[in-house]
Amino acid sequence: MPWGAKELCVLMTSSLLDHLHSTTPAPAGALAPVPHCARRPAQLVGRTPVLWIDEPFAPAGLGFHAKLEGVNPGGIKDRSALHMIREARRRGDLTPGAGIVESSGCALRTVAFGLLGFVDSLPALIAASAATGLAGALFNPVVRAYLAAEAGEERRVDAFATFNVFYQAGILIGPLAGLALLMWDFTVVCAVAATIFGALALLQWRALPSRPPVDRDDEAALRSVERDWRTIASNRPFLLFAVAMTGSYVLAFQVYLALPLRARDLFGDRSGLVTGAVFAVSALAALSGQLRLTAWAKRTLAGPTAIAWGLALMGIAFLPLLPSPPGGLSGKVFGVAALTACAALLAWGGALLYPFEMDTIVRLTDDRMVATYYGAYNTVSGIAIPLGNLAVGALFDTGVTWLPWAALTATGLTSAAMVTWLHHTGHLVDRAAYRAVAPV
Repeated sequence: MPWGAKELCVLMTSSLLDHLHSTTPAPAGALAPVPHCARRPAQLVGRTPVLWIDEPFAPAGLGFHAKLEGVNPGGIKDRSALHMIREARRRGDLTPGAGIVESSGCALRTVAFGLLGFVDSLPALIAASAATGLAGALFNPVVRAYLAAEAGEERRVDAFATFNVFYQAGILIGPLAGLALLMWDFTVVCAVAATIFGALALLQWRALPSRPPVDRDDEAALRSVERDWRTIASNRPFLLFAVAMTGSYVLAFQVYLALPLRARDLFGDRSGLVTGAVFAVSALAALSGQLRLTAWAKRTLAGPTAIAWGLALMGIAFLPLLPSPPGGLSGKVFGVAALTACAALLAWGGALLYPFEMDTIVRLTDDRMVATYYGAYNTVSGIAIPLGNLAVGALFDTGVTWLPWAALTATGLTSAAMVTWLHHTGHLVDRAAYRAVAPV
């Protein structure tokens, strides 16, 4: 999934808090230049691009720098998510069939936002920013595993659809609330965020059922970790599906990269309002369409077919941006309409595929090690996003205006074709059924 908006507005702001009151801002929407030409993704680690954010997302005359962590290979969340799940399994905290209580992610965010609001030293700010990323690594895989377990097979798709509605509501409401509080004081933003996550942690601790593992023997747990990794590595359908779905995450992220770049081309330093409108359209489209699209797809499509259609729609979303807009006012109107259409189609495509995507992952795991599989899946997509963004940036640098949009369209259609092939070759059935028919 792309970044949560609350992290974009709060986590990135805090990481360079000393720039908040800068009176000599960089050009709006400008990316900090990459210091050198890297030959390997690893050479880009530690050289994260920086984006200047100003009106309407900051008070008049002020602004702040935001680190584009998703454009940097090896981000904290992506590298740590699978490691944390693996270590929890090694200790015996997570075993097959055991329920997962994941209030630790919210609790860690409570501490992190508290630090962000009340510390001034750079090391403390770095530690607090890192803690919010680690909290996401704790939260994201296990909350999906818990939801899948509690919903059961019959209600799993509907449960994930509802989950995404609330997620998109947070993306829409969170930045608005954060900006309103930021006009008052940054400390208030962090205090409110810490309070919310603290309440969520307490609610989860009290409300979620506790199902402690029955085996906590260290030696058995170590053997279990090794066996689990072999299991994931040997699960060919899961690995193929994870690779096929990387396109959806690269495409979804372009709401934060390619679309703002087009807005900047159209409006220069005044692109902030258009970019904000694109974010709002994306969230509203997902909110309005998620449950309707899921209900329709359940009635008329097989799960893998719904995923393929969603991927194709996400690819087609970039077609309105292929032609270069004409000059003058008509060109700006055409450009805004194309950006809006792209954002809406991207959101609807993602809403169509998401519940079936999450359900398919569970089906490919035999309902075992679900959190570990989600962690592995997040790691694959987390690696793909920065690599895809580097490729998109390189295409923009060619100066061929239609090339990035054509490549993004081809990415969506290729991913859709891959999922369709996996479906027709029987890779996306329940794993037990796949083993029964797979060639020896």
